[in-house]
Amino acid sequence: MRPRTGEDTIQDAENGSLWDNVASALGFKRGKSRNGEASLSDTLEELAERTEQDEEPVSLHERSLFENIIALRDMTAEDVMIPRADIVAVPKTIALEELVEVMVKKAHSRLPVYGDTLDDIAGMVHIKDVLGCVAAGREFSLQSLLRRVLFVSPAIRVLDLLSEMRLSRTHMALVVDEFGGIDGLITIEDLVEEIVGEIDDEHDIDQTPKLIRLSDGCYIADARFEVEDLEEKLSFGLLDEDEDEDIDTLGGLVFSLAGRVPARGELIEHPSGIQFEVLDADPRRIRRLRIHMIRREDEGPAAAIENQEKADD
Repeated sequence: MRPRTGEDTIQDAENGSLWDNVASALGFKRGKSRNGEASLSDTLEELAERTEQDEEPVSLHERSLFENIIALRDMTAEDVMIPRADIVAVPKTIALEELVEVMVKKAHSRLPVYGDTLDDIAGMVHIKDVLGCVAAGREFSLQSLLRRVLFVSPAIRVLDLLSEMRLSRTHMALVVDEFGGIDGLITIEDLVEEIVGEIDDEHDIDQTPKLIRLSDGCYIADARFEVEDLEEKLSFGLLDEDEDEDIDTLGGLVFSLAGRVPARGELIEHPSGIQFEVLDADPRRIRRLRIHMIRREDEGPAAAIENQEKADD
């Protein structure tokens, strides 16, 4: 069986199974909202309240998933869109070779296509249609390959937008202001990532999480850096037996210590005295940390610092 990819997760969202699987996997049925429509978020809120009473509580990853879905109720397209300045788009007059070059360089399978300016959107082009045209030996005509995009208000709720994109089987939406200008862009992958976290597709650039030691003894760490690797480097344990099964990364450790996703600039202290300063984070995840090796006479971090200094020498 092949490993699941970002496209599989997106397909789940299109089919509606992403929502069903979250609830059904844990034995819960969809609830009913006030207008009689199904409301998974109500079910998840109920589940979140009951986890503390369960003999087998929901894991850290599952709880994070539930909280992300619930948080989406208050999020709008403006909160998750790619801003106008960062949109990669191509003109209708682009040649085939140039189009392929942009798609390869930017690692995008879908690109918006515009006329005179970005505010004059003609549709979007998909790499599969381009390759199909080339494989069939047809003359390239970008106009004939254009697919429709959605145009939405910045105020549309993310859950409503996800539902609309799924029903219309449209993977791209453009956010327009009151004057019809383009404010931002949203793909269905962006919306799914709001729930499940970052999706690394086969074409995404592999960025190995890094840990950099500074001259003052602190560390700058990617939140995806493995806790086990840091423990090995410091010769010092950071997880107890109960946490060891649920927590893999430094971001997960800090999330567990804080009980939430801390804001940028917050200092989260480990029982050992080590402090984690959040350098970069958004409402969904921690991205980068500074690790302060605070010395305590009766704790291990001091020894960890000495051990690491000796190892570096």
